[in-house]
Amino acid sequence: MIFEHTAKRDLKSYFNFWNVVKWLSILLLFVFLVYPFFSIIYRSFLTKDNSFTLQNYKIFFTKAYYFRTLKNSFFVSLSATFFSVLVGVPMAYITTRFNIYWKKLINMMIIMSLMSPPFIGAYSWIMLLGRNGFLTKLFERIGINTPPIYGFGGIVLVFTLKFFPYVYLYVSGAMSSIDRSLEEAAENLGSSKLRRTLTVTMPVIMPTLAAGAIMVFMSSLADFGTPMLIGEGYKVLPVLVYEEYMSEMGGNANMAGALSVIIVLCSTTVLLIQKYAVSRKNYVMTAMRPPIIEELSTWKRLLLTAVCMVVSVIAFLPQIVVVITSFIKTNGPIFVDGFSLESYQKIFYKLSKNITNTFTYSIIAIAIIVVLGMLLSYLVVKKKSKLTSVLDLLIMFPYVIPGAVLGISLLVAFNKPPLILSGTASIMVIAYVVRKMPYTIRSSSAMLYQIDPSIEEASINLGVSPMKTFFKVTARMMAPGVLSGAILSWITTINELSSSIMLYSGKTATISVAIYTEVVRSSFGTAAALASILTVATILSLLLFNVISKGKVSVV
Repeated sequence: MIFEHTAKRDLKSYFNFWNVVKWLSILLLFVFLVYPFFSIIYRSFLTKDNSFTLQNYKIFFTKAYYFRTLKNSFFVSLSATFFSVLVGVPMAYITTRFNIYWKKLINMMIIMSLMSPPFIGAYSWIMLLGRNGFLTKLFERIGINTPPIYGFGGIVLVFTLKFFPYVYLYVSGAMSSIDRSLEEAAENLGSSKLRRTLTVTMPVIMPTLAAGAIMVFMSSLADFGTPMLIGEGYKVLPVLVYEEYMSEMGGNANMAGALSVIIVLCSTTVLLIQKYAVSRKNYVMTAMRPPIIEELSTWKRLLLTAVCMVVSVIAFLPQIVVVITSFIKTNGPIFVDGFSLESYQKIFYKLSKNITNTFTYSIIAIAIIVVLGMLLSYLVVKKKSKLTSVLDLLIMFPYVIPGAVLGISLLVAFNKPPLILSGTASIMVIAYVVRKMPYTIRSSSAMLYQIDPSIEEASINLGVSPMKTFFKVTARMMAPGVLSGAILSWITTINELSSSIMLYSGKTATISVAIYTEVVRSSFGTAAALASILTVATILSLLLFNVISKGKVSVV
């Protein structure tokens, strides 16, 4: 009897709620993340008749057409990272150290520029500086020829304006929390302000700056929409992956697989190098004495405010452009004089399904993300073990997988029995959950670290089961962090293009896919109207996020 009772208790303990969640989560991640990725690795070593080969990799490294895209990708990403640091660091220094005007407005515009999809930025700059762009024509009238927006320069411009907020937000946080006694000590030793900044402040914030820079680099390396729209022959790896898989002459999934593996290896290598470099130079300090905001004279205050406003407005300009152009009359691909709601009438008549799909899939994905985010973050933070460490690694793995690669891996894995998902709404939702869940996991984990464990212990000591304690006590206390992460996941989900363009079918196309296809067809009015819907949805979501986070706006 004693043995039987002990066996039942052990069995019950083994099948407790958190064990079930842990093993079920690992199973789901293996099915929808690990298995698809290994499927595409496997395909990269096959010929068209399914025999083993290294030919795909040999072709990539020996044929200039393929290898050039790798060099192009690194050159574009490094250039965008350099200019993002060049813009983001001074902006962060000015807004955190001086009493400039309109800080909240500047912050909101910068974050809004980060949250909008890059391809909208590319589309907007085509509207402004394309061959028939508004600014191009304006400058032509006064005899000035503007450089083309297409090619390498245009891609770097869009990436810089889109991604410099990563550097700005990371560095702003570090600048605000640095212990001012370090700078005061340097000042007392006779160091000038510039020298203090270069020899004291910059080395201390370097790990944070490196984190922001690596976000810019990896986002630029993985982006598909911008180079596809304005690259014009300047090919990068994500575009080549798309063309290899979706070729009109018959896609080569094996070559696309090899390209996908190379992209992920590049992303992972850069991330590991950054982590190694940061681990060698890490500083710990208290934030008890944050820097004092310097009071400027009126003219200096106005000058620095003007600099920050100009940068912020230029970064935010794509959102303004799409809203304005959505109300301009069109005649085919050409904008004509006058304003009208014609573009909106067209999209609600012809593309209403895309709008419905976008918000339906996103709502379903966010509901799943919220539930999984709460449970998985609790496992990672409160139930630490070797298995949960593996779980945490798997959850964060999508950070180094470009959307196009994830899309192809899901198609390769689930286009045959026993589970056929290609062309369905389900595969779209799965891609969104896998790609966007890390936002909610990280914000929920941060919230859990702030919750006193004694609160849970008190509930359990009063006879409430651990599962009920989680849902009735812990989950409610986690709610602000979960909702903040969910809103950020929502914003990036409704704007998602790179995985959607690989996975959609005629019935499952989304707004971002429709914008892309409308721009390709030169239907700029309808593209602007669709982009305006995303812009308004993003602004409203950010305002809600700002309310929930009590003004502590941060997306990193």
